[in-house]
Amino acid sequence: MAELSLKKYEFSKGAKGATWACIFVGVIVFLLGLKGDAERTWHAYLMSYFYFLSLGLGGVFFAAINHVTSAGWSVSIRRIAEAFSAFVPIAMILTIPLLFGTEDLFKWFNAEYAANDYLISKKTAYLNPTFFYIRLVTFFAIWIFFAHKLRKNSLDQDKDGDPSKTSSNLTYSVLFLLAFALSYSLFSVDWMMSLEAHWFSTMFGVYTFAGLFQSVLAMLALFIIYLIKKGTLQGFVSQDHLHDVAKYMWAFTIFYAYIAFSQFMLIWYTNLPEETLFFMMRIKGDWFWVSMALIIFKFIVPFLALAPRAAKRNFAHVRNVAILILLTQVLDNFWLVYPNLSTDKVIFGYIEIGLFLGFLGAFLLVVHTFLAKHNVVAIKDPRLEEALHHHV
Repeated sequence: MAELSLKKYEFSKGAKGATWACIFVGVIVFLLGLKGDAERTWHAYLMSYFYFLSLGLGGVFFAAINHVTSAGWSVSIRRIAEAFSAFVPIAMILTIPLLFGTEDLFKWFNAEYAANDYLISKKTAYLNPTFFYIRLVTFFAIWIFFAHKLRKNSLDQDKDGDPSKTSSNLTYSVLFLLAFALSYSLFSVDWMMSLEAHWFSTMFGVYTFAGLFQSVLAMLALFIIYLIKKGTLQGFVSQDHLHDVAKYMWAFTIFYAYIAFSQFMLIWYTNLPEETLFFMMRIKGDWFWVSMALIIFKFIVPFLALAPRAAKRNFAHVRNVAILILLTQVLDNFWLVYPNLSTDKVIFGYIEIGLFLGFLGAFLLVVHTFLAKHNVVAIKDPRLEEALHHHV
């Protein structure tokens, strides 16, 4: 390990300019959208907001799960996930504008409507603005605290090599995973499931988590390939590391499909009106084809594409599948949010694309800036030697 030299990552002016251009487009589209169609704009904002916040939280989760399992193979790629986690505080700031759109998004925010609707009136102990804000602040406080601790210990270890920081991160990771399981599930209920407050599913939190981890693995694979091509990870990350990330992508493609089918099967079998409402909205009109597209392109195609061993070791192939997974995760969020705005007609245009570009620019700016500022590998982690000799 001593003879290895870690190359500093440089965030080029061109790339930085591109991210700022995306942010500028997002801001302009947001302002134009509010003026022209505020309700649609808030739905588009929520869709992209939830997508990129989930990627940030997925970075914290990836780092935490590898600390808890004392995984050695992932040490040389963990810093990329830590870079994703740096977006969580930015997502908290981006929550503030969204709070102005809550009444356009959630019918239950209107006290009179909630009181006069029989089903929603029975849920007001949970679905009320005050408790909603309390939960929101609590969730972000938890996520930012643990993300900061895990990053700080990892970065400080680069300077002093203190192995106790690895033990400390194990403790923080265990606590984070316990808190994350509940907080992300409830956050998904608050911001996504309660768009149609009559509907409920006890599997919804697991469903959104499956999408979170499948997509964060895809984004991780893209960054690994990108940094290897640039020579930044030369000697630290190999084809074998990408193989393992691709295996996880494949596994969570199956997990996503299992959870999605289980949720559908149980709701369809019990046939309760307040539960079947969700799927009835998504098999009518144009939404039927969106539902079919998710089955084909979010499950069947990635499942078949990543099944062979050789496919998981082919950089170009893994990159293409990862891009497909990330695009279908956008489609999945669209499928969750937009039927509540338009029940039978699919609405998609410059507002959705522009806001997504804005969030994409913000996410990439944060991640690339983090990687340029710090080592792209945790160079003094005590398990790095294991990562350097990882073979599949």
